[in-house]
Amino acid sequence: MIKKEYKYSELTGEIIGAAMEVHRFLGNGFQEVIYQRALSHELFLRNIEHKREVEMNVFYKDIQVGTRRVDFLIYDKISVEIKAVTAIEPVHLAQAINYLEAYNLEIGLLINFGETKLRFHRLENKKYRA
Repeated sequence: MIKKEYKYSELTGEIIGAAMEVHRFLGNGFQEVIYQRALSHELFLRNIEHKREVEMNVFYKDIQVGTRRVDFLIYDKISVEIKAVTAIEPVHLAQAINYLEAYNLEIGLLINFGETKLRFHRLENKKYRA
């Protein structure tokens, strides 16, 4: 799971491992909030610094136009969006990428607990401004 070409590869691998443990234990079929609470606990057990449901400002041309809650913010640098749907659709990927761009975060994960096998996508913000 760890590939050196991915930024924060080791950390995203640890997050994915925590999600796999949650999915192995709970399986699929629960509401998203159940997986969110379980993943938060698993991240805590693994000493992975995280914040849940962080309200972040969304800007348009330097003015705040709203807010959005990211499911998880890991070490203030990686966003994690979770889903509990039967299949990830292009709209879910677009949404997760839009959040990365709106928050100016470089790396994110989209994790789906709703399938029989855990599915995840590593995302990179091509518009990231350091």
